[in-house]
Amino acid sequence: MFEHLFSGKFRYKKLKTNFHEDIEPQEILLDKLAQKREEEIGVSEKKLEVLLPKIVLQGIFIVFSILVFLFFARIFYFQVIEGKNLSKLAEQNKFIIYSIQANRGIIYDKDLKPLVFNLPSFDLVLKKNYLPESDIEKKKILNKISQILKIDPKEIENSINQSPDSEIIIARNLDHQALIVLEARSGEFPGFEIKRNSIRDYIDGEVFAHLIGYMGKISSEELKKSPDFYSITDYIGKDGIEKSYEEVLRENPGKLQIERDALGNIVSKKIISLPESGKSLVLWLDSDLQKKIEETLEKKVKEVGAKGAVAVALDPKTGGVMALVSYPSFDNNLFSKGISQEEWKKINEDPLKPLFNRAIAGTYLTGSTIKPLIASAALEEKIISPDKKINDSEGKIVVQDYWNPEKVWEYKDWKIHGWTDMRKAIAESCNVYFYTVGGGYGDQEGLGPTRIKEYLEKFGWNQKTGIDLPEEVEGFIPDPNWKKSYFERKEDQVWVDGDTYYLSIGQGYLKITPLEVVTAFSAIANGGKLLQPQVVQKIIDTSISSVSTLSKAEWVDSEKNVVEEFKPKIIRQNFIDPKNLQVVREGMRQAVTAGSATGWLDTLSVSAAAKTGTAELGNDRYHNWITVFAPYDDPQIVLTILIENVKGVQAAVLPVAKEVLSFYFSESK
Repeated sequence: MFEHLFSGKFRYKKLKTNFHEDIEPQEILLDKLAQKREEEIGVSEKKLEVLLPKIVLQGIFIVFSILVFLFFARIFYFQVIEGKNLSKLAEQNKFIIYSIQANRGIIYDKDLKPLVFNLPSFDLVLKKNYLPESDIEKKKILNKISQILKIDPKEIENSINQSPDSEIIIARNLDHQALIVLEARSGEFPGFEIKRNSIRDYIDGEVFAHLIGYMGKISSEELKKSPDFYSITDYIGKDGIEKSYEEVLRENPGKLQIERDALGNIVSKKIISLPESGKSLVLWLDSDLQKKIEETLEKKVKEVGAKGAVAVALDPKTGGVMALVSYPSFDNNLFSKGISQEEWKKINEDPLKPLFNRAIAGTYLTGSTIKPLIASAALEEKIISPDKKINDSEGKIVVQDYWNPEKVWEYKDWKIHGWTDMRKAIAESCNVYFYTVGGGYGDQEGLGPTRIKEYLEKFGWNQKTGIDLPEEVEGFIPDPNWKKSYFERKEDQVWVDGDTYYLSIGQGYLKITPLEVVTAFSAIANGGKLLQPQVVQKIIDTSISSVSTLSKAEWVDSEKNVVEEFKPKIIRQNFIDPKNLQVVREGMRQAVTAGSATGWLDTLSVSAAAKTGTAELGNDRYHNWITVFAPYDDPQIVLTILIENVKGVQAAVLPVAKEVLSFYFSESK
């Protein structure tokens, strides 16, 4: 039909329009017919438009405004307020600094025998920021870690929650099996990583523990002091030489910087600084002598039922510490390798106090050990001639009471000595003689408490020696001013003659360290030089590997490897006339040949001089002392031994001194 309508003159006609394409006339008619057909069937192209309510438009605008405000506020917060912190965190995520391991310095005895080695160790460290945010995922990881380490997961969780640090140590010194498993499954534990470390392996730990000390994990306070040098995984010296020479021994780890991209891929590696090993130490210590003393003391302490013992040996020419033993001791390897709570409790609660260094921190009544020092003071003050004899005919002196003239006090001797000069008084340890020259008796003038204290201090008592070990304490010498301020009751505040008599024989309130004793006697042995005790002889650099032609001993002892050598340090000298010291020395020699040490030290292969001492503690308990130097004409060693709290009066220290010195001067040595 349509074909017929347009078959005529309109077939080839076109309408011109402004559009790019022309419209055929039939297209207009078709649109018209289509529109008519739509109306017939009720279909229309018209659309119904409804305007939105005004309140809805306002709501949309308000919500949109709030979102825009929050968006810009968040941008301001991140870029301005938290800009520096976020920039720093981004930089930290981009760059990671790893430590390049270095070695801590070695400690050698005088013969260059190493006393400690460095062993490799591995610690498990957690960076808390890298843990999953999901509590479920976090718990799964912690449970897996606890199974590998064989520890309670709650223990790990508590460590994480209680530590304010972003990086914490979960386990130190991993065993071989745990290390392998953790390395193999490292991808399963985000935030956890294994860090290489080193631990100290102490040879004969218990023998040298109080001298060498030990390494312990760094505390948060110590870390704050040197945050750029130390890390949370570090161990530092906690006692002994390890602590005193921390700055010398400690290594300086190198730093490796690793750059990562946003996906965590490594982009570059850069060495910021090379690792530097710590310097090493050569001691004055004779390790064989130390072992012998420790072995002999332990046997004797158990035999006599004592509570502890001390021995210190010095070189009287240098002040070098040849041996320093405090018994009982402890195994310093326990601290280095990670001590358990049970082990720590056992050591810390031991009534014999194995951690306590009796040699430098224990203070004791000296008993008759004090007498050579009192004799030196009496001669120096010229209150008595060394040849003048005092008659000890009764084994005591009798003195009237300060408050009640009708009452008398008896100050007893341990035996009757008869007529006694100074040399004999030292040799036989005559109390009556030293009561007399110390406090005065009859027509004999005494030193008195002021001069006694003055000369004891000249010998180094009542003050620290300055030894290169931590935790040294000074002894205590009582005097009238102290007593007046110390006691509350007026009658107790008065210094009476009895106080001076007791002080003159090393009893009463006196408290002196074994180190102070041996230091004072070194001055007698060497002719009048009070030397500062020194443990370390020299600092050496053992990191130099170019000296391949030398043996290890020659290399360690090579002069060009010596960083610093410590010369003898004189605290005081010429405070006692050498002639007066010679009298004292002769009295000590006589103690060996015909006095309190006869039958023991007179059998040595070398001549020796000695002074014994017995300090009364009450309840039939005593501190047993001896100080000896040998050879007499050219002393090489001064040895002080104390066995504390011995039951009954017995020669506990004499057999120890004999065995130790016999060993030291033996031909095989």
